[in-house]
Amino acid sequence: QVQLVESGGGLVQAGGSLRLSCAASGRTFISSYAMAWFRQVPGKEREFVAAISWSGVTRYADSVKGRFTISRDNAKNTVYLQMSSLKPEDTAAYYCAADSIRGYAGLASTEYAYWGQGTQVTVSS
Repeated sequence: QVQLVESGGGLVQAGGSLRLSCAASGRTFISSYAMAWFRQVPGKEREFVAAISWSGVTRYADSVKGRFTISRDNAKNTVYLQMSSLKPEDTAAYYCAADSIRGYAGLASTEYAYWGQGTQVTVSS
């Protein structure tokens, strides 16, 4: 079993930056897992943001490409999402997810079995 806890969300002005963290705990290490970030706005479906495979291959949604960077520190059992040039449309609850089976950076939420509780990011204009 894996527990994921996100942190780092908050209120930021447009053009600003934030770094989200996702710390994994439990009797496991995430070095062989694919990890991802999704986001959700009330009333809309959860949306893929970024993913990183066990080997470090990354994938991004077109809407965040060039602005967001996903990374992982396996020694700390933590995944990060560095967000820059934030826009009001980036406002959402951001969720960390883990896949212990496939290991590649999937785009679909159904590929991830473990989820955190989410952290709110609000970008003001």
